Amino acid sequence: MHAFKRTLIRHFHTSACACMRAMCAYFPSPCLISSALVVSAGYVGINYGTQFSASPSADQVVALLRRQSITNIRLYDANGTILQALAHTGIQVMVTVPNTELLSVGQSNASAVNWVNTNVLAYLPATNITAICVGTEVLTTDPNAALVLVPAMKYLRVALLASNLSANIKISTSNDASLILDSFPPSQAYFNKSLTSSILVPMLDFLNSTGSFFMLNIYCYDIYKKSNGVILLDYALLNPITPDNVVTDSNTLFQYHNLFDAVLDACYFALAQLKYSTLPVVISEAGWPSGGDSSDKEATDENASTFISNLIAHVLNNSGTPKRPHTTVSMYIMELFNEDLKVSSASAKNYGLFNGSTLHPIYSLRLSNAGPLLANDTTTQLYCLAKSGASQDELQIALDWACGIGRANCTAIQPGQLCYEPDTVQAHASYAFNNYYQKNNRVSGSCDFNGVATISTTNPSTGVCMYPGSSSNGTSNLTSANTMANFTSGNSTNLTTADGNSNNTSSSTSLLYGISSFSLSPFHILFSLLVVLSFTSLF
Repeated sequence: MHAFKRTLIRHFHTSACACMRAMCAYFPSPCLISSALVVSAGYVGINYGTQFSASPSADQVVALLRRQSITNIRLYDANGTILQALAHTGIQVMVTVPNTELLSVGQSNASAVNWVNTNVLAYLPATNITAICVGTEVLTTDPNAALVLVPAMKYLRVALLASNLSANIKISTSNDASLILDSFPPSQAYFNKSLTSSILVPMLDFLNSTGSFFMLNIYCYDIYKKSNGVILLDYALLNPITPDNVVTDSNTLFQYHNLFDAVLDACYFALAQLKYSTLPVVISEAGWPSGGDSSDKEATDENASTFISNLIAHVLNNSGTPKRPHTTVSMYIMELFNEDLKVSSASAKNYGLFNGSTLHPIYSLRLSNAGPLLANDTTTQLYCLAKSGASQDELQIALDWACGIGRANCTAIQPGQLCYEPDTVQAHASYAFNNYYQKNNRVSGSCDFNGVATISTTNPSTGVCMYPGSSSNGTSNLTSANTMANFTSGNSTNLTTADGNSNNTSSSTSLLYGISSFSLSPFHILFSLLVVLSFTSLF
């Protein structure tokens, strides 16, 4: 009984702290992902980098792409093994000349012919190679290679012409958005003038004359982070914003509801300034990290899921941008797997949609009317569990909320019940979080608990303690759960629960593992009496 009293004291103390702090339940949503869907003239594809310690075979990767209905993929090289595995799949492939090979390819037509023979012709027609990306962000990251960028593109074009492939394989190069200066308002944007005459104009001439496209990388997360709070998170995530937060270009009176459109229009205006208004733009990289270091507070599963889901929905609805309304945009999501071996920032290593070791999704997209995007998910069950390493105090607060105001059924983690052991805050919180998540039909926001919960595909059930799981193929949506928990000590709070019912619940009782949230059996009545007697004797 004394041990039980101590447990109640601990619950009561942490719950009182919660009353002081007022808690909101912001929940990431399920987990992920597929990525390519052809829509009219546009598509949503995915980037595939290989700087990771996991080692899925090329056949496994291609099987994953096919299960996820991915129809377009961009490689950061021309890896022969993956190109062979892509044979006879119909998947459209963009291969890349790495920056390290640009100097060689840009020196002579012979070098370019050799590159095309080795990395393109050797795999045609079985592998559907449709484009060559000549370098990655060369103009902003590799000034030495920039000098031979356009010559390399022209030499490769000649090599394709010689093989009668120029009509089927386009040539371009990816560019970082930092190439565009003075990008807000979008109407005054222009390209870096130090590169304009020497490289940019010749490059744009080449792209325009060959019927190709300009490739732009848009990293809304990086732009948001560098703004130091000037840019609203919802604006960066493509979430709905209030009329007061809509951004207006004072020169054109175009209204911007999200950062992505503003950056893309800045590119359109910069192209127009150089007389290339009709040149198509392909988004070669766009994503949001699901993790990072201590400075990456907004790099979460929930935000990554929200951004990618919103972005895909935005692209698929063909709404275009204020400057180019109803213009279809093609893009490549960043990226298939996390690249933990990449020499870069912590967040840059966490743009993956899938775990490279398990091939399971890291998070789920929440899409509607997206065709096959989520029709063939790789997982069958999803669980909401307490994060490993989360603060015990924060877990306890979230546990109390889930079993109390959150109305999760926490009967199984009461003393003597099937899931009471192990008697740890971590284990009990996982059970409560998962119960709440499943009860609320896995809606967006129902697995976060102020950042201490996460979606998992690993079944945590042990022995007689069985966790209910969920089919990841269930219908999902873009609407976040807006459940707000206000802990006010001793006061009754009028709550609207996930099922729409309004309940007048006393916080002082609901915090005790939600005794008031389910029908009382004789055991529960006895347990409630013990709670009252225990607290009475304590004070």
